[in-house]
Parts: sequence; C-alpha cells; structure tokens
Amino acid sequence: MTAFPSYAPEMRLRFAGRPAPATLRGSVTGVTCQTGMGDADRLEVSLANEGLRWLDDPLFRLDTEVSIALGYAPDEPRRLFTGEVVGSEASFPADGMPMLRVIAQDRRTRLAAASPARWFGVPIPKLGVLPLPDLVVAPLLAVEHGMVPLLDPLGAFLSAALGVVDVVATAEDPSMRQRVVRRQHSETTLDFLKKIAAENAWELIVEHDSEPSGFVLRLMSPAAFLSPDVTLRYGHSLMEFTPRISTVGQVARVSVRVWRPEVHLELTISVGYDWDRQSLSIEVSPGFERPQGGGSSGSEAFLVDEPVTIATAPRLIVAKLIPRLNRRTTASGSCVGDPRITAGRVLRIEGVGETYGGLWRVVSAEHTLDGGGYRTSFELRKEIWFGGIPPAAQGAVRVQGGLLSLPAPNS
Repeated sequence: MTAFPSYAPEMRLRFAGRPAPATLRGSVTGVTCQTGMGDADRLEVSLANEGLRWLDDPLFRLDTEVSIALGYAPDEPRRLFTGEVVGSEASFPADGMPMLRVIAQDRRTRLAAASPARWFGVPIPKLGVLPLPDLVVAPLLAVEHGMVPLLDPLGAFLSAALGVVDVVATAEDPSMRQRVVRRQHSETTLDFLKKIAAENAWELIVEHDSEPSGFVLRLMSPAAFLSPDVTLRYGHSLMEFTPRISTVGQVARVSVRVWRPEVHLELTISVGYDWDRQSLSIEVSPGFERPQGGGSSGSEAFLVDEPVTIATAPRLIVAKLIPRLNRRTTASGSCVGDPRITAGRVLRIEGVGETYGGLWRVVSAEHTLDGGGYRTSFELRKEIWFGGIPPAAQGAVRVQGGLLSLPAPNS
C-alpha cells in the first residue's frame, strides 16, 4: 500500500467542464466532499472573496456542472464528485475577509425534487393489471431523470427471486395482484426509489470515478462486494477509530401478520438471525403472536404494523430485518486523506483486536482539504455478509496480554 503522507496533496476543480482558473484556485481556502448511500453526495468549496470578486461570477450559477478530483502528486488524482451547483452562501463580516461558499450536489437532487403520482403496472385483458418488476421500475426512475442505472448481477438475481414470489402468491387472486403493483403517492421519486432499494437489499450509490461521471446510479447489492478496497492499520495509516457494538439485536427478529382469506386464518411469519450461530430462522405459526426476540438476552423483536399479504411479506421482511442487523456494530474514524475511501467501499481494519478488526462497509465518507492538509473521515458498519468469513482472514487478530501480533505493514 502506498504511504500517502509522503506526498503533496493535489486538487483538480472543474466548472462547466473546464478547469477552474488559476485565480479561482488561488482563492480556495478549503473543500469538503461528502459521499453516502441513499441521499445525494455533496461538495462545498470555500473561497476568500477579496474585493467581492467572486460574488456574481457566472461560474457559480445554479445548475452549473462542477467536479473535483483529489490525490497526491505526482500520481493522477481520483475523481470524487461530479454534480451541479445548487446554492451559495456569502458572508460579509465587520472585520476580516468576505467569504463565499459554493454548494453542489449530485443528480439524485433531481429525483428528490420530483413527486408525481403514478402506478407501475401493465393492463392485461382478462388478467387485470400485472405489476412491473422492480428490475424494470428502478431503472426507469433513474433514466427519466437523465441517469444511467447499473444493477449488479447478484442484486438482479435476488430481485427476480422476490418477483417470482409475487407472481406465485398472486396467481389465483387478482385483488392481491393489485396490491403488489408499485404506486408512487405523496413521496419524492428519490424516497420511492429508496423504498424499492430497501425491499431488494440494494444500496443507491452514484459512481463519480467512471464515465459518464456523476450520471451512473448503481443499484448495489452489498453482498456482491466483500473484498477489501483499502487496508488501514491503527498506529500506522488509521489515525482515529471509534467502534460501537450494541447487545440489543443479538438475535434480531422481524414478524409480520398475514391474513389468508381462503382458510380464514391469520398467520404470523417471523424471520430472525442469530449472530452467535450465524444462522437464519424462519417460523410460521397460526394466529397472532407478539414476537419475543428468540429468547436471547438483549435480543431485538420488531412487529411490522402495516397491511401485509403473503406476496408483500418477503420484501417487507428484507427491508426491515437487514438494516437492523447491519446497525449492530458501527464505527467512525479518520485517516490521512485517501481518495479511494468512498461510500459503498470495504475497509479492512487492522490493529484493533478481534472484535473490532476485519471488514467494514463505508456508509459515508468526508474528504476535507484546507490549511490543515488533506484528511478523510468515515462512518462504517459491520454487515451480516462479513460474518461468514473467518475473522483472521479479514485481518482481525485477538489481543493477548496487551500485545497484538501483526505482520509488517504493506509497502
């Protein structure tokens, strides 16, 4: 691994597809770039506004394309953000230099601004309205706002499998088939897409380092990306690290109530996950049973309190259970600026023991370049997909007698 601290930070800022003028680069006092899963990524550029020279500059008009790449000379910087100017803030202090802060967000902002009322179904004579599969609906939402959808093969397979459940469960019941048709009502297109993603175990990530930059919306299945992209070691490349583990959710369980009209019976379907055994449990029982959490100390139980059918139950369970499992172990940390660390990437953390070491998913990352240098901070989570991999293979090593035995750092 390259030791970045021995290099000088390099920034390339572009407005409207052209490199920022030298005079503008000389006025930049700091930049902050945030990437995350779900909501729009964000870039803030702070400028010393001497003589108010930048106050009405056309470079900062709303909807102007802006991009930034960060790295270390002499290597090529990595593009971290491409989006559009959405606002600016000026300050005129009584003493000191006037400042201007330019704010840009990625194109998910367009999805957040739209909230049409519609449904996604295909009328078929004698069969009624058949639901469009999520494999079609989600890409359509991206395309109508000028984005290029990219769906991982594993995510497509899981979504198709859930779609088969929809078809089988509603084959003999036209009224139930109507209930699985996707409807957007009183919500933004981004919120609607986020709901679809949650019910298919996807994450929404904008790809900035691939072409066309800032236009590619990845519907990512985290289970398909388990190899570490970056390795950080405490006392070497990892500056700060604050992990948190909660005993709440030791055995997570989600229950839904399903009414079966053909037998006039209500069923309770419960799906739970045992962290200690790394096993999934499924229970189906007649009547209403309030979930008890699996009988483990500190276990979590959650009852879905909304209308559920046998067709919609699997997606609701996926949407409610997986996020709760992935909130069990979280962390925050920072390191010397590393442009490879962006939302959705996998970090391998070493030198922090067995419990907190190993693989972590980057939930959000913030890159800051200012007078203090280039640094990266991040929010992380442990995922159930990492649990099936031996901790030692992930770089998690038990602390014995206050000593941690690790191989020499990579060069």
